[in-house]
Amino acid sequence: MFVVQNISKKYKHHVALAPMSFEADSGDCVVLCGGNGAGKSTLIDMLSGISIPSSGTVSFNELSLEKNRKEYLSQISYMPDDFFAQGHLKVKEFLSFYGSLRKIPTNRIDEVLSIVGLLEKKNVKVNQLSKGMRQRLLFGQALLPEAKVILLDEPTNGLDPYWINQFVQIMKKLKEQGTIIIFSTHMMDVAAELGDRIIFLESGKVVKELENPHDNVQEFTFKLLTMYREMKGGPNTVS
Repeated sequence: MFVVQNISKKYKHHVALAPMSFEADSGDCVVLCGGNGAGKSTLIDMLSGISIPSSGTVSFNELSLEKNRKEYLSQISYMPDDFFAQGHLKVKEFLSFYGSLRKIPTNRIDEVLSIVGLLEKKNVKVNQLSKGMRQRLLFGQALLPEAKVILLDEPTNGLDPYWINQFVQIMKKLKEQGTIIIFSTHMMDVAAELGDRIIFLESGKVVKELENPHDNVQEFTFKLLTMYREMKGGPNTVS
């Protein structure tokens, strides 16, 4: 069980995220929705251990991020919302570096490259990849350790329709395997297809939380889209 209790983030003159709580069990997917500055990345950064919460607790299977940081982080995988890798690295070198940090078997590198469609690009330098390919490489980095909890910040940014569909299929398989998934997105169709719980954030506050009935994806997509449009800074299209 992944448990978030009253987690918040405050700076000197700004509340980036008001206290919020939620739980996720094996195979659950929690989707965070909201405009720019809503607090999505702030939350994911705290759950991944990058940023320290101002209040509240985070735990997975009773492993506390604060008290059992090393053990907690060993169960977590994280994908940031932007690419900061050194451009001179080759694709396989990039994944091999992250794999070495977590003692991932070398055969897993090519397996993941195949999953994200980059096996034929393994000897290409990172700075020669398109935006979508770099995004898939970041996604592959998050898939490497086969973690029990995966945190993804805007994972579909820059992906074309084919790879958005591939992303959805990969996520569905992870859910079937019992992986807990928490990710942010502006794409309401992706949220409707994958999310079991949808949390809408605005100006650092939870403004709406919905359970997905999983009975009609198109109808639920339209419901989410309508809500999103009504929010400050909401998009005008499904994507």
